[in-house]
Amino acid sequence: MLDNLTRRLASVFGSLRQKGRLNESDVSEMLREVRVALLEADVNFSVAKDFIARVKEKAVGEDIFTSLTADQMVIKIVRDELTELLGGEESIRFNYGSQPPTVILLCGLQGSGKTTTAAKLAKWLKAQGKDPVLAACDRQRPAAIKQLEVLGESIDCPVEVGDQGDSAVKVAEKALARTKHLLKDALIVDTAGRISIDEDLMKELRHVYDRVKPSECLLVLDSTTGQEAVNVAQRFHDLVPLTGAIFSKLDGDTRGGAILSVRAATGVPVRFVGIGEAVEALEPFYPDRTAQRILGFGDILGIIEKAEQAFDPNELAGVENKIKSGQVDFNDMLAQFKTMRKMGPIKNVLKMIPGLGAQLPEEAFDQISDKHINRIEAIIFSMTSKERSNPDIINGSRRKRIALGSGTSVEEVNALVKQLYDMRRGMKQFSKLQGRMGRHMKRR
Repeated sequence: MLDNLTRRLASVFGSLRQKGRLNESDVSEMLREVRVALLEADVNFSVAKDFIARVKEKAVGEDIFTSLTADQMVIKIVRDELTELLGGEESIRFNYGSQPPTVILLCGLQGSGKTTTAAKLAKWLKAQGKDPVLAACDRQRPAAIKQLEVLGESIDCPVEVGDQGDSAVKVAEKALARTKHLLKDALIVDTAGRISIDEDLMKELRHVYDRVKPSECLLVLDSTTGQEAVNVAQRFHDLVPLTGAIFSKLDGDTRGGAILSVRAATGVPVRFVGIGEAVEALEPFYPDRTAQRILGFGDILGIIEKAEQAFDPNELAGVENKIKSGQVDFNDMLAQFKTMRKMGPIKNVLKMIPGLGAQLPEEAFDQISDKHINRIEAIIFSMTSKERSNPDIINGSRRKRIALGSGTSVEEVNALVKQLYDMRRGMKQFSKLQGRMGRHMKRR
């Protein structure tokens, strides 16, 4: 997400730090570079221009040019303005209805990913303790209804499909009635993808909106559409009062500048971002955290939240005992990989670590991505159950067999076995250190 912009800004601010004391000319030069970086990231021209003007006004107004920390003050101003540009606190509030069910209407262009996003949103609501229903109101695309049914089944969420020949409005009415009858908390209405010149479909969307009276009307935008996303958002906002936007396919777009443009140009805040194809790959959008990630400061809170969701307390207790004894085996390594995958694509998690996103090229993340983990897993799966639980028996002939079975080299198998022994040794040393510290504290 916005990887290119992150790297460009890291370079700009790196040069700024090397200057020591700053003058107005230094700040102006820096802002010119920032403007170019924003435009290259597909940020709307007017939005980029206004952003630079606000930063310059605040920077010149501050007494920074005699300060030894002038670069830090400028970066803070940029961070604060980025946060405000992205929506401030407004983006993270979800509008639940005054009484159930809360109705969420999804709309957008053809191919923006609405149907998949509907299932992702249902999954997110279930994680919040809600019990949603999905409504298949896309009557234009033949496979849309079946796709939503399959997705609904995968997350254990009922789907109202209506009868053959039912209009989108009729299905929406039936879905709302069914949601109330089943005493469900929320209804997510998936509508047909449309283009702005299709007047009939645009009128249909307005009729559905009027009938279900949603608490949230969310526009699903394909992040790869670039600056056109601003025009799309404005056209839909003119038709129905949007409460927010969801950017899909953000994992496939290194520019992502439309996220910085939509709220400033239309007033519509970004609420969620899609970062993968899995139904779990939908995240609430936090402007302050995104601003920090853009500036290369990482997202520690995001990593903590992902870890809390991924780790099972009972599993953690077992891992703690293993660490104390220093007797981890390859089964434990497989379990760790499984937990890591629950946190999302590994390279996306790594990019949340402060500094990494700005310092490492995209190729570096690819080298330590899921493909690398898949290769290690292939080696472990080629072992027998005894070899996984007792690595000491893995001699030379066994290593050759494991390499042949996993399609890897003996050198890779040797490296993995050595890695496990290094882990064991480190865990034993850590456990001993903890013990000595504990005894020292008791004596005190």
